[in-house]
Parts: sequence; structure tokens; C-alpha cells
Amino acid sequence: MGGRLVRVLRTFNVESRARREISKEKPTAAPRHRTSRLDELADRPEIREEIYQKDDRLLTLLKDVYVESRDPPGQVKDGGGEHLPCKQEEKRLTKLGHLGELDVKKVPKGKISIVEALTLLNNHKLHPQIWTAEKIAEEYSLELEEVNALLEFFIPFTVQEFPKETKKAIKAT
Repeated sequence: MGGRLVRVLRTFNVESRARREISKEKPTAAPRHRTSRLDELADRPEIREEIYQKDDRLLTLLKDVYVESRDPPGQVKDGGGEHLPCKQEEKRLTKLGHLGELDVKKVPKGKISIVEALTLLNNHKLHPQIWTAEKIAEEYSLELEEVNALLEFFIPFTVQEFPKETKKAIKAT
């Protein structure tokens, strides 16, 4: 019942409302910016002369300008903890995995590639007494705190197989 009423009100006097909207005066376009007119005027010779004419006053002011540039030192150690960024990062060669061409060849010190991360996590999981956090930090040029956090919070994938005779197993039909 309500749908019929809404439809009637929506289609009421549609033609006259459409005519009224169409007969309204259309808004005029905004005036063009003067730079778009300069493009047309640039072809005229007197404007072209003005564009290429040298201004002696500006040239004398430009001759008075002297710029001196110096590169900042590589690293400043004040003990305040802040230092300027070094232009050349130290990089180390990665331990290449089985992907060959797709592996990353060089990694900045203090970082590891995904292949190396998975390898060191797996090695630590299989032989934790051999692959300790200290040995991993030394081997991959990492900080000990970061290695401890990595070993604590990132766990490599494990495959678990459930026996087939449990209730959760799907029975083959």
C-alpha cells in the first residue's frame, strides 16, 4: 500500500516539472584565465621580443649572488644518539637459497632476506643448542635484541598430521 502512494507522489506532474527544469537559464561558463590567452598571444612578434629580451638590472643582481656548497660529513658521533645519514650503506652478501636468480644478492647490514629469515628460523627450531641467538646475530650481522625478538615472535610453519581414527577425520564414502 505504501509503495503505491510513494510511486504516485514520485510520478506526479513529471512532465511539467521536467519542462520547468529544461526552460531554466543555463549557468554561464567561468571566464578563462589570462595565461591561456597568453598562449595565443605568444605567436605575435612584439610579445616574443619581450619574452626573449634580457633585463640588465636583473643580470647585475644575479652576478652579485654567490653560492657556496659543502657536503655534510659522513657521520658525526656526539654521543647524543643523532647522526647524519651515511651516503653509502654497508652491504653484505646473502646466503643464497635454492631460488638462484630470484634471490636477493646483497642486503644492508642489520637486515636479512626472507630466504635467510626462514633458514635461520628453521635451523634454530631443529638445532636450538647449535643455532643460538648469539651465533645467529654474529652470522647474519644482526643485533642480539632483534634476533631474540625474531626467535620469540616468529615461528616457521609446521605440518601436523592427525590420526585418521579420530572423530574429526572425514570418513571416506
